[in-house]
Amino acid sequence: MAEVTVSQSRTRAALFVVGSVGLASMQDAIMKGVSGSLPAWEAVIFRTISSLPLLVAWLMISSSVSNLFPPRMLPMLMLRSFILCTAYFGFVLSIATLPLATSVSIYFTMPFFVAALAGWTLGERVPSYRWIAIIIGFCGVMLMVRPGSEAFQPAALYALWSAIGYAIGQMIGRHLSLRVEPVVIANWQNLTYFAVALLIGLIGPYFASADMQDKSLQFLLRPWVWPDLHQLVLLIIMGVLSALASAGFIFAYRHAEANFVAPFEYTALLWAVTNGIVFFGDFPDSSTWSGAIIVIGAGIWMLWKDRDAAAKG
Repeated sequence: MAEVTVSQSRTRAALFVVGSVGLASMQDAIMKGVSGSLPAWEAVIFRTISSLPLLVAWLMISSSVSNLFPPRMLPMLMLRSFILCTAYFGFVLSIATLPLATSVSIYFTMPFFVAALAGWTLGERVPSYRWIAIIIGFCGVMLMVRPGSEAFQPAALYALWSAIGYAIGQMIGRHLSLRVEPVVIANWQNLTYFAVALLIGLIGPYFASADMQDKSLQFLLRPWVWPDLHQLVLLIIMGVLSALASAGFIFAYRHAEANFVAPFEYTALLWAVTNGIVFFGDFPDSSTWSGAIIVIGAGIWMLWKDRDAAAKG
């Protein structure tokens, strides 16, 4: 009977994570869709405002407003939120220029950075197979990014920072999650996204110029544009998708162990390829496909080895 219960729990976890990845991918597609007309900071402001009712309701149901200010943990909570915010901006700036599949593939180097940082920040021993996976994954990224060639896009560096930033956020999150409720972390993250986006909106347009060619910088520094009804609906949907995806990931990791759930996150590449082709006509080239397969293969192999090591140890 216990085995059936575990099986059912894992099935729920898999469904939650695949669904959450799909919601997050749709949010990315909307962000890419508005990147040619609205500024990134404005889109993030609408996203945070749209997410706010769901996150506040979650806070009121599962906790209390007083828990938003945990003693001693506030500086670390704010630091993590800021790092994740810059990582998110890095990702959305990359998709303004790159195909969705390319940005997502580069982002999935994040587990390698987590593995490498675990030894440095948490004092964990990093086994040799992880270093092998990290090196292989790095080779996959180089194949996609192609530094030094005419195909190189500086926006790939934004996507790479998103992976590094999210990895640092995960390291801090491991420490925070033992002392701060997830709903508090989620609300602080949403508040920080709003504050940083507002600051960029106040300062950024002064650095914009009419002859700026870089699509990512245009997306970041463009002044406020009043959205039409269609754009407004898309921005509200984006915020709702963000909140639902965040909740879905939390439920997924509660229903099953991380090394079972994590590989399902790689379905994001399938979503990204599909959305890229359907909505933007972006067909990944052979280098992107080859690099993505190397990155994802190395990542899944590392997770499998982690699971095998945990079972033995």
